[in-house]
Amino acid sequence: MIRLLRKIHRCLYLASVLFFFLLFYPVLFFLAKDPQRHSHHLARCRRIIAFLSSTSVGIFYRFRYKTPIDWSKPCVICANHTSNLDITAMVLLCPSDFSFMGKIELLNNPVTGMFFRTIDIPLDRQRKISAFKAFKRADEQLKNGRSMVIFPEGQIGNEYPPHLCDFKSGPFKLAIETKVDIIPVVIHNAWKICWDDAKQLGSRPGIVHIDVLPPISTTNLLLKDAEQLLGEVHALIKNHWNGTGGL
Repeated sequence: MIRLLRKIHRCLYLASVLFFFLLFYPVLFFLAKDPQRHSHHLARCRRIIAFLSSTSVGIFYRFRYKTPIDWSKPCVICANHTSNLDITAMVLLCPSDFSFMGKIELLNNPVTGMFFRTIDIPLDRQRKISAFKAFKRADEQLKNGRSMVIFPEGQIGNEYPPHLCDFKSGPFKLAIETKVDIIPVVIHNAWKICWDDAKQLGSRPGIVHIDVLPPISTTNLLLKDAEQLLGEVHALIKNHWNGTGGL
């Protein structure tokens, strides 16, 4: 019975996302004609769609800050990744304009595809030229004052309950090259509400708890320090998440 209810909730959540996306689609279609000029408005629409689609099915987000964050400065936000809800969490977390860097398959999704064709950066890890172009574009975005959100695991693992996978080095090299802060983010229990895309276990209402850890400066770091920085951020997130989903 519980599994059936969770499957129904997943259907309701997907319907909610699609409903609010279609509601905003005429505006998004207009803005997408000139994404560079309208990037702020595209991001604002995404934020509203994310908030409405989640709250309408009883999914809420609670953020706890270890220290105040100056969102006016560009940064690289790195979070653990166990659920599609992680995307909504990041959209609601960052009040300034930012871009996701994500797998190229997101272009095929009718909702995420709209934003990955305009303000986000698709990445095909199987093609070196695609990865090079993606990180070059991210470098330009950061230098122009736009933050980046990157899930450094590069995937949602197949294990359940999930654990923290190894990190890719790209986000850390990017932060060092552009001399921007890394902001580690711990998403504690999104997987308990909606693991991965919820296709297997369904979803349910609940509160996703997120910890925003203090920024890590890269000002005095060199590219050779990227692995050390990666290890530091991985350890921070793992220690706060405790490898079991935290809360």
